[in-house]
Amino acid sequence: MLEIAFPAFTWLSLPRSELAANLDVVQNRLQSLSSVALVDLHVSDLLNNTLPSHFDYTADYDLLVFRRLTVGGALAAAELLNIDTSPVAFVVLGNVVLSVHPEDCAVRDSFAQRLKDTPTSRQPTSPADLMLRMVNQMVDAYLDLRRDLTKTLDHWQALLLNPTKRFSDWDALLAARMRLHQLDDTCEDQRAAVQEWIDELDTWTTASTDASAVRENDLLKVRSRDVLEHIERVAHHVRRLEQTIETAIQIHFSIQGNRTNDIMRTLTALTAIFLPLNLVTGFFGMNFEFLPLIHRGDGLWWAVGTMTAVTVVLVTVFLRKRYLARTGK
Repeated sequence: MLEIAFPAFTWLSLPRSELAANLDVVQNRLQSLSSVALVDLHVSDLLNNTLPSHFDYTADYDLLVFRRLTVGGALAAAELLNIDTSPVAFVVLGNVVLSVHPEDCAVRDSFAQRLKDTPTSRQPTSPADLMLRMVNQMVDAYLDLRRDLTKTLDHWQALLLNPTKRFSDWDALLAARMRLHQLDDTCEDQRAAVQEWIDELDTWTTASTDASAVRENDLLKVRSRDVLEHIERVAHHVRRLEQTIETAIQIHFSIQGNRTNDIMRTLTALTAIFLPLNLVTGFFGMNFEFLPLIHRGDGLWWAVGTMTAVTVVLVTVFLRKRYLARTGK
C-alpha cells in the first residue's frame, strides 16, 4: 500500500487485489487517521472491477468511481483501437483520500512520481484536490485518444467511399461502431458522476462559513467544471465520429446504387443494339424458299451492311444520350 503524507492530509493508494487481501488493515488505518470506517456496500463497490462511473456519499466521506482508459494493442491500419476501461475508486474523507486502482494502473505511478517532483507550493491542498487532479489526468488520456480515433475512422471512411474496391469487412466495422457506442456510454456515466460531485460541492459551500474554506470549495468547483468540460468534449467528439461513419455508410450504399444503375443502363443499351440484329438474322433464318435477297449472290453483303448501319446508328444515338457513357465521368 502506497502512503504519502501531505501537510493537511494523507493519501493511501493500493491495487484492488491488495484491498481484498488486506481489508482489515486498510480499515484499521482509516480508523487511526480519520476515525471512519468504510461501509460494507462501498467496500463491495471498491472491489468490483466492472462497476461503471458513479458518485455516492455518506455523512463521513464521499465515494467517486471513475473508469480510466486502458488501450490494449496497437493501432492497426484497418482496426479501431481496442478501447477498454477499468474503474478507479476514490474515497474522500476530511484528512484522508483512499484510491483503489487496477493492478497495472500507470496513472497512479506517474502521478506519484509527479508529486515527488512538484514544489510544495503547487502540491494538492486537500483530498478532494488530489482526487480531481488524478481524474483530470485520466480524462486527458481520453482527449489524447481522439487523434487516433479520427485517424482510424478516416481509414474506414476511405474504404467505404472507394468506388474501385468492394467493401466486405462489415463485421469489423460493426465492432468499431459498437466500441464507439460503449465509449459514448462511458463518457455519459463519467459526466453524471462528476456532475453529482459538483452538486455535493455546492452543499459544502452552503454549510461552510469560513472564508478560506469557501474559497477552497470555489477552486474545487472550478477544477471540477474543467474536468466536466473535458468529458463533454470527448463525448462530443465520439458522437461526431459516429455521425461521420453513419454518413459514410449511407454514401457507400448510394455509390453502390448508382454503380448498379450505370451497369443496368449499359446492359439495356447493349440489348437495344443487338435486338435489331437478332431480328434480321431471325428473319433470314426462316425455312422459306422465297425470301428477299435469299437467292442473290450479294444478298449476304446487303444483310451485313444493313445490320452494320443499324448498329452504327444506335451506338451513335446512345452515345449522344450518354447511355453508353463511361462511369466516373
